[in-house]
Amino acid sequence: MSWLHKLLIFKPSRRRRTLKSMLPSLLILFGVALWISPVLRFRLLELLDYPFHYKEFKHFGIRIPNGYGVHGIDVSRYQDRVDWVRVKGMRVDDVRISFAFIKATEGTWLEDTWFDYNWENARRQGIIRGAYHFFLPDLSPKAQATHFARTVRLRSGDLPPVVDIEVTRGMNKAQVQKFTLEFLQLLEKKFGIKPIVYTNRDFYKNHFANEPDYKPYCFWIAHYYVTDLHMPDDSKWHFWQHSDRGTVNGINEPVDFNVFYGDSASLRRMCVP
Repeated sequence: MSWLHKLLIFKPSRRRRTLKSMLPSLLILFGVALWISPVLRFRLLELLDYPFHYKEFKHFGIRIPNGYGVHGIDVSRYQDRVDWVRVKGMRVDDVRISFAFIKATEGTWLEDTWFDYNWENARRQGIIRGAYHFFLPDLSPKAQATHFARTVRLRSGDLPPVVDIEVTRGMNKAQVQKFTLEFLQLLEKKFGIKPIVYTNRDFYKNHFANEPDYKPYCFWIAHYYVTDLHMPDDSKWHFWQHSDRGTVNGINEPVDFNVFYGDSASLRRMCVP
């Protein structure tokens, strides 16, 4: 028997036996990888489940959840100076940018570099705008509220002010809840409208879920790599930040994408009268 004949006959069966013996270990390794990596889970679900829940929008560079009609973005200094004329003019199928949250302030002294420009020009293009403050719970809520109120002037048709709370800065759960609530109450007193709370789903679960003091507030939740957003308690979300890597005309950097839970009329009812 020639060496080639031996190779063709015996080598494949040996390989099959080797792969068969390795299969349990490979399955265990794959399972562990799925458990620790949300990105890997997302990629796998893309092939199986996501085509039924998301639609591919190559011009936006992302998949967008099905079933939502009102879409928006949020920007800060990382997106630099935004060309809002081009943002307003971008429409792909039935998706266009209807609202934008714009970072205004952080802590007790920082004002976002491009806030004034983006704040004024978003409104000029008819995009419903909202301003947000990055809250630091280890600093005075009163000083932070004063800083935000000095920076932001709300007008009729603007969304309520937003409190972005996603870091503890060494504060325990009770302190985070107490100081965030104090800040929210101060903003409501200054602006005459109940603020929106932004956070990620894990932070919400660990600090605000099932808390009676926070039930009256609307929540804007960040949660990626999922087919839909399910809250960890019986509360309802109002805005869902579903991606942080969208592409929009007039913005040079990747941008966060959001959907609103209702229709455009519901969004306008939320705004300052």
